[in-house]
Order: sequence, then structure tokens, then C-alpha cells
Amino acid sequence: LCGIDQEETILLLFPDALDPKDREILFVRETSPEIAIWEGHKFSQEEARELSGIANVQWTSAYEATLKRLVPQAAMLYLNSNEHLRQSNEVETRTDRMNAAVRRQFPLHEVRRSAPIMHRVRSRKTAEEVEQMRRAIAITGKAFERVCRFLKPGVMEYAVEAEITHEFIRNGSRGHAYTPIIASGFSACVLHYIDNDQACKDGDVILMDFGCEYGGYASDMTRCLPVNGRFTDRQRAVYNAVLRVKNEATKLLRPGTMLADYHKEVGKLMESELIGLGLLDKHDVAKQDPERPLYKKYFMHGTSHFIGLDVHDVGLWTEPIDEGMVFTVEPGIYIREENLGIRLENDVLVTKDGQDDLFKDIPVEAEAVEELMAAVRKEVEA
Repeated sequence: LCGIDQEETILLLFPDALDPKDREILFVRETSPEIAIWEGHKFSQEEARELSGIANVQWTSAYEATLKRLVPQAAMLYLNSNEHLRQSNEVETRTDRMNAAVRRQFPLHEVRRSAPIMHRVRSRKTAEEVEQMRRAIAITGKAFERVCRFLKPGVMEYAVEAEITHEFIRNGSRGHAYTPIIASGFSACVLHYIDNDQACKDGDVILMDFGCEYGGYASDMTRCLPVNGRFTDRQRAVYNAVLRVKNEATKLLRPGTMLADYHKEVGKLMESELIGLGLLDKHDVAKQDPERPLYKKYFMHGTSHFIGLDVHDVGLWTEPIDEGMVFTVEPGIYIREENLGIRLENDVLVTKDGQDDLFKDIPVEAEAVEELMAAVRKEVEA
């Protein structure tokens, strides 16, 4: 909301304040020579004012008195809260303590949740936000190319992760947007595998789900590589089936579509591909329980989620897809009995007329991936 990435920062918004200068106030932690020695640089009021565009910047020490002065002018208070579907804080957060203090101090005021407002704002990305995401994606692409150069039979999964991390940091990212999945062989069939401690074996496929964070925004990509540089015929068939589903699913992300309907359509696409691979029988599919589709044996997770400030970002799940929203598209097929898991994932911006695949410049076709691995290996050998 304000661009200030510093601890103990508070933003107070009061559009109806009697005095215009009270309509947006930013509170930042006051620094000192001692803090500078121990903790480094902190924003001055002028620096915070210039970066945020907020004219009224005060020290956090003024927050309590300012709140006490302004709240009597307000009819209701909106408090921030973590309403992410995956939130699982088991300890009281600083925000929890702040909210509790406000409720105690002003018990007669009506209190409402700011989360619904924030979810709506975060669901649609501005051009500036999309640009930050593009920069995160560009760095992620560089890390992928680095892995193509490094990967060979015998390397450890954690060594692959280290190569990715190195490329992230050297390009100005703070690191991973989420815990990476570097899963070779059977481990690729474990959806949330994060041990990353097995050797990459000749003949296996390695599934890599990773993305860097840049400027507070996440990227999220999944690619699968043949450890020895060449897919087997079966691996290629499964890979191409997933790729076709990904490509068709991407086309379905259009303004006006409901996410629930979108996921049902993707399920049908996957169903057809699984029949083609001999994993499902069309007669069994015709008799299946619609509430328990057979494709779920091999594709048991959702296809898309919102992405932005969080990799699994908040969003308007029950409203139609709209221009400016960014989603992952990540179908997969996991065949445990074949020690083979394939998932392919790009981040997609919904536009007025369709969509913009933000990862379109990063190779994903099987032949392109093999060619990239061969090309970069020749460079290394040379």
C-alpha cells in the first residue's frame, strides 16, 4: 500500500477526516545513531515521504496519541486481519495485539474487517505490479537455465536447489517466494515433497517447482527435466499430455469465467488425456460418480490459484475472472507405479481480450527443453 518495507510501520487511512492532512498518515520507526550502528539504515521521515507519496509521515511514537485524537471523528473502524485460506498462525501476531488494543480502547465503536477490501484490491494487479512480477519471472528463468547447465545423473536434489538459490540472490532477489520442490523420480509423485535430499538418477525425470520473490512479488514456475538430457518415449507422452492440458487451460482463463467452471473444464481435458495414455478406461469414465471423477487418481490438485504478494495469494474466488488478475496454470499427472510425476506451471495475466502468459519466453516444450539442455552442456564442455 505504501512501498515501505520496514518493521513497525503503520498506515492509518481516514478518507473522511475533517483535516485533509489526517486522511492518510504513515508512521515509521524513529531511528538514532545507536540503531544505525546495530541495525543499519532506517527510513527518515523525508525518505518515507518521498517513497510512499504520503505527505504526513510521523514517528511510531506518535501513533497512540494520533489514534486517540482521530477515532472520535469516525463512525466505524476497519482492522487488518489475516484471512488467507491457508493461514495457520499458532501464536499471537503483532497485528493481533494491535487489533485487541484498539478494541479495548474504543469498545463502543463498530469494528469491521478490512480483509474483504484488501482482497479485492490485491486480486487485480496494476501495471506497476505486473512489472515487478515480470522481473521476478525473468530471474526465475535465469535460474532454470542454470539448472539445465548443471543437471546430470548423480547430482543431489539439494545441489540443484543451491544452484537456483545462487541465481536468485545474484540477480537481486531476496530468495525463494516459497519452499522449493526439487523432486526426482518417485519423489515427484509426492505433491509437497520438500526434503530435496535424493540423488538424481539416470533415466529419471526431475520435477522442479520454484520461483523467486522480487520487490515483494512472487513468481511460481514448475518445469520437468530428464536427468540425462533425453525423455523416454513414455515420459515424453505423459509430458506432452500435461503440456496440452496446460495450453488449453490457459486459453480458458478469460474475463467472465467462473473459477469453479474453469476447474471443471480442465478436469475434462485431463480426463481425455488420461484415456489416451491408457491410464483411464473410457467405459469406466462414462459410469463414474461425477462427485468423485476418476482423473483425480492421477491429477488430485487444483489447476490454478491467485498469485501476487503471496505465492498463494488472496483473491475473489466466487466472482468471475476479471482483467488484471494473475493466476498460475499448473496441471500435472502423477503415476506412482511408474515413478513418474509431471507438472508444468506458468503464471498467466488475464487481459481484456484473453490472457498473457508471463512465462512464454521460458522453454516448456519437451523438444525445446532437451535442446536447451544440450546447448548449455556444450557451452560448459567448451
